[in-house]
Amino acid sequence: MKVFKFGGASVNSADAVRNMAQIVQNHLEAEPLIVVVSAMGKTTNLLEKLVPGRVRGGERRDECCKLRQQLEEYHLGIAKELIPSDVDLVGKVQSMLHQLDAAVAGLTPDTEHYNYNYDQVVSFGELLSTTIIAHYLNHHGISTLWVDARRIVATDSHHREGRVDWTATQENLTAEREKWYNGNTPQVVLTQGFIGGTPSTPQHPTPSTTTLGREGSDYSAAILAYCLGAESVTIWKDVPGFLNADPKYFKDTVKINQIPYNEAIELAYYGASVIHPKTVKPLQNKGIPLYIRSFITPAADGSAIGNCRTISPETPLYIFKNDQILLSIAPRDYSFIAEDNLQVIFGMLNDLGIRVNLMQNSALSFSICIDNNEQRVGLLVERLGALFQVRYNDNLQLVTIRYYTQEVIDSIVGGRKVLLEQRSRLTEQLVVSCV
Repeated sequence: MKVFKFGGASVNSADAVRNMAQIVQNHLEAEPLIVVVSAMGKTTNLLEKLVPGRVRGGERRDECCKLRQQLEEYHLGIAKELIPSDVDLVGKVQSMLHQLDAAVAGLTPDTEHYNYNYDQVVSFGELLSTTIIAHYLNHHGISTLWVDARRIVATDSHHREGRVDWTATQENLTAEREKWYNGNTPQVVLTQGFIGGTPSTPQHPTPSTTTLGREGSDYSAAILAYCLGAESVTIWKDVPGFLNADPKYFKDTVKINQIPYNEAIELAYYGASVIHPKTVKPLQNKGIPLYIRSFITPAADGSAIGNCRTISPETPLYIFKNDQILLSIAPRDYSFIAEDNLQVIFGMLNDLGIRVNLMQNSALSFSICIDNNEQRVGLLVERLGALFQVRYNDNLQLVTIRYYTQEVIDSIVGGRKVLLEQRSRLTEQLVVSCV
């Protein structure tokens, strides 16, 4: 049994869905192929603007109506182009959009409930995409079973960063798998990436939708592969494999052919956008290889992450994280920053779901580099300011260079101001100004 994951770019149009279907058809085997799909194109970005409680920056109600109309036209346009005059598929899409409207109307529009609201709304991107694709695959002659990931991937109620309950998820998948082999076994089991659900309990009898963190569909594929003991996971991207740098920044990128698990985990942690940071560890625990291949040239080999000893070829790897903020936190009385201060700071970070990309401490201050999330950072600065002196710089870039040389560092910095630097045997990290 194999697991395939297709991201938003691979299903962003009717032609893209047809291409995806051809890839799936070319890899059908005796066992069902597990296919995990993201929201189509930039749907998640659009849905984020419809979440009740979002700070809208002056957006009017009619602007939300336009976004909702845009969402409907986009998905119905793809559905009608894939299967013209299919009333059943149009009805399914419209029904799901009505469910979205009901969900939005029933939510409390305040910042306190924002994370919960986010998950209930944004998850419709994956539900819509998989509904359309499952219908098309069946129409195309590929026997496909649509499965609701919210009934399989069990998480806690930590909305927007749901923590997986591995035991419950394993039990859910074992029960679900038994159904696949009762009667007509499907060729494809199609489900959603990125989303999960809280279990029903006596205290909380109504389950709620959760999400696994932005770009979490890779992680969904790894969860399913781990619990099913899959042969492999393949992530289909719009790049030829794992590149040593983002082609948006570098013209002459190098494809990495093989990467050890530990190396891939390090690179994902530093922010390599080709895989979600949580994806590799579950696969390593069971020795499941991860392949990154191009849906544009599906016959090409791509890159393999697995039980190899070294990265090949060994070349500098560059990772850029934009829109960063550097916070410097110091005690008000100019005493040393001690363990009790750090405990308070990390407690606030945990409560707000803020991930630290880089940290450094001195005798008098503690500095952290974090993503510039408007809502979360504002609350963090407010809470820290009640106890500490807080200074910050924004409009920054975090640069990570694996297998660096001084020449490479100098070429990347290019005269920009360096606000923070850390260097280990293999890795150089710099927080630099964007101008």
